[in-house]
Amino acid sequence: MDKKREGTLAIVLLALIHGVLASGAVEVQPSINPAVVGGTVTLSLSPSATLNSGSWAVGESLILTWLGDQQAVFPSHTGRASVNVLTGALTLISVKVADSGVYIVQSTNPQLKANVSITVLEPVSNATLRTTQTNLMEFNSSAVITCSVSSGSSVSFLWMNHSSEVTAMDRVQLTDGNSTLTIVNVTRYDQGPFRCHVFNPVSNATSDPVNFTISYGPDNMAITVNGQNTTSFTIGSNLTMLCSAQSNPPAQLQWAYRGELVNTTGPLLELFSVSEDQSGPYSCLAFNNRTDMNSTITTHIMIAKSGSEQQAVSVWLLPLLLLFGFLF
Repeated sequence: MDKKREGTLAIVLLALIHGVLASGAVEVQPSINPAVVGGTVTLSLSPSATLNSGSWAVGESLILTWLGDQQAVFPSHTGRASVNVLTGALTLISVKVADSGVYIVQSTNPQLKANVSITVLEPVSNATLRTTQTNLMEFNSSAVITCSVSSGSSVSFLWMNHSSEVTAMDRVQLTDGNSTLTIVNVTRYDQGPFRCHVFNPVSNATSDPVNFTISYGPDNMAITVNGQNTTSFTIGSNLTMLCSAQSNPPAQLQWAYRGELVNTTGPLLELFSVSEDQSGPYSCLAFNNRTDMNSTITTHIMIAKSGSEQQAVSVWLLPLLLLFGFLF
């Protein structure tokens, strides 16, 4: 009698051990993961096995059961789920985002249990940008751009300015899951174009660009004379002074000589056959009627006789000086 009980116990233990080994050795392999909405996913067992009966569930909800060559699909998956009654492979068609979850297969003949996590994603489409205003003032305005998509699940957002990625820093804020870009106290370098790249593991989309018109200046003024850095010229020279200023919209330019306005506007001031009494400070005044700011730059022009003329005068004066000294 004791030997008989020992034999029965051994058989039960072997069966349990076999079941545990079978559960641990079998994995569920999806045909695709993540899957795309509307697609088909097949969950197969690896290594393959012949299953006489079993069931599939997602979370705690049964999908179907089978026994021999008969299968019963629960209403939640009617018309969308089927099982290969020989291998136990589950096929899902027309999958939805709601089909994401942990899928569990169980069988008693042979005994096994395995699971896999599946994600179903909706493709990204039609990324668009929205902004409240595009005309901004340097240092006094903030740019706010919001990116949205017509469809897409589990999406991520990447912002680009020209070909450079935009990252959060002192003046740059990324909020609402990075879908909103805010640039505080914009500068002239924040004009764009800005684009939003939206993606998930199965698709991506890029928005059309948005540009900002940023008013700034005038500043960084410069004056050149005859295209040179020198400010000393000889009597009789023709002078062309060019004034420049960084400004948007372009600054209005006015010239002044010795603090008095002259009847010349625009970037050029031309003087022909200059004389010595035209030496002095020349100023360019810049005004931006949108920023209501102004700036001034001054250059001092020296007009004198050439070296040869001065030498000739000296040679002519020398005899007179000697005569004057002799008489004295």
